[in-house]
Amino acid sequence: MKLVRNVMWFVACGVAVLLAGCAANPGAAVGPGGRGEIMTESDEPEGRKRARIRLELAANYFQQGQTNVALDELKQALTADPTFADAHNLRGLVYMRLNDNERAEESFRRALALNPRDGDVPHNYGWLLCQQARYGESLAMFGRAIAMPGYGGQPKTLMTQGLCQVRAGQLAEAERSLSQSYELDAGNPLTAYNLANLLFQRGDPRRAQFYIRRLNNSNLANAETLWLGIKVERALGDRESMLQLAGQLIKRFGGSREAAAYDKGAFNE
Repeated sequence: MKLVRNVMWFVACGVAVLLAGCAANPGAAVGPGGRGEIMTESDEPEGRKRARIRLELAANYFQQGQTNVALDELKQALTADPTFADAHNLRGLVYMRLNDNERAEESFRRALALNPRDGDVPHNYGWLLCQQARYGESLAMFGRAIAMPGYGGQPKTLMTQGLCQVRAGQLAEAERSLSQSYELDAGNPLTAYNLANLLFQRGDPRRAQFYIRRLNNSNLANAETLWLGIKVERALGDRESMLQLAGQLIKRFGGSREAAAYDKGAFNE
């Protein structure tokens, strides 16, 4: 079943599905006043301050696609402070991009050991495991992130869990995960698209119509969303809506693969 053709669709900084916060997470630190007190800039030792600056540079380079430069900055960050969990987390993402799964996994494991309260780490680790078809381990990591107290990334993780469940062939479970994600964050276009696509592929174009119409009526519509909308309206017999979407597709994205598929009448693509 052809679902979620491009997981990185609508990526703003190159790692939208994977990376919740490129820079450090100061709320995870503990200040000198004791457990639970947030560490502020004045509390940080010099090594951590230097590491944080290097981490921010690494995150910027990573977002710009300069992976090797990002990795070099991370090496310097970890030289300054080997216990900086956020740097290990980003290092894992860098190695994922480099397709070095062994080093990526090592980095995420180290980040988890250093800061087991950061939900972004099991989220990222879960996606790494999913890409290796280690679905049981992956879903356990997503579940760990979702259940973490104070974790604000539940919509993101539920969405990514749903994408992984699609890969694993767990379509009913994927629908539940994507629906829960949409309930928590209806403005996420990636969730809306993949939920509509899943419902359409499962033979429920009426429900798919609700999500894809809302997306195509926003300024986030693109060739892929319009093409799905065309197929949904065609399946429901609404020729007028189908032609309206087709007009937008040809006018705005005439050189796209989706426009070519429409011209050929290849509605099963």
